[in-house]
Amino acid sequence: MTINKITKLPNSRYCFVCGLENDHGLQLHFYKSGPDTIEVNYSVPDHFQGYPGVVHGGIVASMLDEVVGRVFMIDDPDRFMYTAKLTTRYRKNVPTETPLRVVGQVVKDRGRTAESKAFLYGPDDELLAEAEALLVTLPEEILEDVDKEELGWRVYPDEEVQA
Repeated sequence: MTINKITKLPNSRYCFVCGLENDHGLQLHFYKSGPDTIEVNYSVPDHFQGYPGVVHGGIVASMLDEVVGRVFMIDDPDRFMYTAKLTTRYRKNVPTETPLRVVGQVVKDRGRTAESKAFLYGPDDELLAEAEALLVTLPEEILEDVDKEELGWRVYPDEEVQA
């Protein structure tokens, strides 16, 4: 389950899903893996379990939610979007402490609104969960107030993250 790492996408400092300085968060790393597609490799720690050995459904939804929005940042890393609707289907229990792969794909991009899908796979490429989303671009007046430097919004080289 190795990602064909074409391009690494930005992270922030404190986001629950991608914040690299958030000790309580997931600290996911996102990579463009093809046209209109991104991937994440991750093993969810036990402290995010619901039942013993099973990832909490809210954590699964959080990972899928982040990925459905990130696919629209492939060509524009500053394209921030809100999730207007997220439909999640849990197919099987998602195990903790197990290598997982999350894939996001663009379905339709209308500019202000967009649709995408995300898929969460287990170690044998078994589909464990999936989501469909409707997203809306953040209004310009909100984007004007976003301080990307304060957010820590940048691509962090893998060597820097592991140091």
